[in-house]
Amino acid sequence: MRHGDDSLRVFGGNAHPDLTTAVCKEMGVEPGRIRVERFPDGEIDVRADEDVRGTDTFIIQPTCPPVNENLMELLVMIDCMRRASADRITAVVPYFGYARKDRKDEGRVPITAKLVSNLIVEAGATRVLTIDLHASQIQGFFDVPVDHLYARPVLIDHLAHQDLGNLIVVAPDVGSIRLARAYAKAFHSPLAIIDKRRVSGSETVVEHVIGDVDGCSVLLIDDMISTGGTICDAVRILKERGASDVHLAATHGVFAGPATERLAAAEVAGIHVTDTIPLGDRGTDRTQVCSVAPLLARAIQHIHRAESVSSLFEGE
Repeated sequence: MRHGDDSLRVFGGNAHPDLTTAVCKEMGVEPGRIRVERFPDGEIDVRADEDVRGTDTFIIQPTCPPVNENLMELLVMIDCMRRASADRITAVVPYFGYARKDRKDEGRVPITAKLVSNLIVEAGATRVLTIDLHASQIQGFFDVPVDHLYARPVLIDHLAHQDLGNLIVVAPDVGSIRLARAYAKAFHSPLAIIDKRRVSGSETVVEHVIGDVDGCSVLLIDDMISTGGTICDAVRILKERGASDVHLAATHGVFAGPATERLAAAEVAGIHVTDTIPLGDRGTDRTQVCSVAPLLARAIQHIHRAESVSSLFEGE
């Protein structure tokens, strides 16, 4: 069903108001008027200060740290729009939290990615728009359409303006090979892989580098930088193997716990992330942020006009 432009509404929660403002500016629309506040006991209180009946409503809210707070806020906002009779509600979740647990990899553990997917749908979302899921199969956890965007074109355009010299793209683990291969293809560069094994939920050990990085400028690619432990271990190994300099690139700069201190101490020439998550004061003097606002704006407009979203990536 096609919707007229007067039926479009874009709201944002407290997780990332700057991104909501940037997306709306790209689209040439005003952010929807909404109050997202707290009762004295901490419960979330939401009120839409404009009519949304029959509208095509988009709610921009990454479920980034504090994850539980931002997730609950998203659910309450969705419920608010559903009860206010919005015609279609798209949850725009640039960063999808709880994505690490996408399967039972051992006994007696939850599949939290599926649980959160269920919560978003049960709250009333009729569509989901997200960027670079930690595991792409999470799309199948939703019983509503999911538009899965890739930040790759945004980061590639940004990185093309960096002085990367004799470039080799490196995947920090086996799970990142497909992502790293896409960057290697875009830059017409070779690909190397770091072999690591996980010791615990917070600790990994780097064992081997498959490929020759000696004398090369390395672009180390991953979907997110969380605590920075794995990525900083990888940087150390790559420098030991002769890499001339190392640039880190990731869609989601989570930068949790000791990440900022680890990255500040690491021998990296640059850290390149997008603004799917607000950086705040968690970056270093080598951190550069490129915006996904134009990408999200185009995707929202395509969805609103019932046009193909995948066409945004044709030729990638």
